[in-house]
Amino acid sequence: MGIEGILWAIGGFIIVLTPIVLVHELGHFWAARLSNIRIEEFGIGLPPRAAVIGKRNGTTFTLNWIPLGGFVRPAGEDDPDVAGGLASASKRARFFVLIAGALANAVMAIIIFWIALMIGPPAVAVAEVDANSPALTAGLQAGDVILEVDGRLADNTNVVAAPMYERGGQPVTMHIDRAGQRLDLTVIPRAEGQFNPETEGPLGVRLGPAEDYRIQRGPLDAAVASVDFMVEYTLLFVRLPLLLFQGDIEPSDARPVSVVGISQIAGQAAEASATNRDLFPILSMIAFINLALGLTNLLPIPALDGGRLMFVIIEAVRGRRIEPEREGMVHVAGMLFLLGLMVLLIVQDIVNPIIPF
Repeated sequence: MGIEGILWAIGGFIIVLTPIVLVHELGHFWAARLSNIRIEEFGIGLPPRAAVIGKRNGTTFTLNWIPLGGFVRPAGEDDPDVAGGLASASKRARFFVLIAGALANAVMAIIIFWIALMIGPPAVAVAEVDANSPALTAGLQAGDVILEVDGRLADNTNVVAAPMYERGGQPVTMHIDRAGQRLDLTVIPRAEGQFNPETEGPLGVRLGPAEDYRIQRGPLDAAVASVDFMVEYTLLFVRLPLLLFQGDIEPSDARPVSVVGISQIAGQAAEASATNRDLFPILSMIAFINLALGLTNLLPIPALDGGRLMFVIIEAVRGRRIEPEREGMVHVAGMLFLLGLMVLLIVQDIVNPIIPF
């Protein structure tokens, strides 16, 4: 990744990460307001402070120098003796405020992906057909645009590939566009053991994006698909440790990344959107990172929202809260752990970048 790639990564950081973190903090802010919890400061960006924008309802709104989202500073965050503060609020109110950041990210992810699906991703096209392959036997040709596979809209390559691996030796229907003519074909993909997975697939084609052909959805269909995708990704996130343990996913494929790695990915999506004049790559990436950030913040790690939620749940189960001093020490230890982990991940993303230099 040369200078141009670095500039795209910086741009991705600013146009993707900053709004996502700001949405997360706005979720906390509005939940606190609805719960009558006093917010002392709402900051755009991270300290040091650059300027005070204004004050309203007891909240100081500030602009800060580091352009990474923002932050919310509630009154009495760890002190239950502060009236109108977070720690003195009811368990229900604290739970609502703590989970609201992730909820805001999830809602934003659904909305953005809904818009992306209505704009439409590039369709999947056949780039090459192997000799003596099921695809050739079925009549597929290079240049064919795959519209549907077994009645499912082919808006990504996985929709095409998954049935071929799952239904080896069985007929699979495909609806294609060939130079403006719509055709229905039936393919019988090879079963496992009948092909070399290192060099070919069960169908025997190479796939790529179709030029100037997008698959668009109507508003209702796009909304349903957006929610379905987010639910599917959330379930995958929850099942990830088990999948790693079972060997279904390689550790390298589930590698955690730092803000540097996320910026690289976001920058690549932004570059693809700008180059192809297509908003789908950047919008879908913003939706994905939104949901990933929200879910990560719910992990039961001290100092994260999930860690604080864990203490609220423990309090509800045992009937009394853990002493604020002890809880505060746990969160400080968690913050030190997270800072150390962040440094390690940043070094990893520089030494072994997601997108090679």
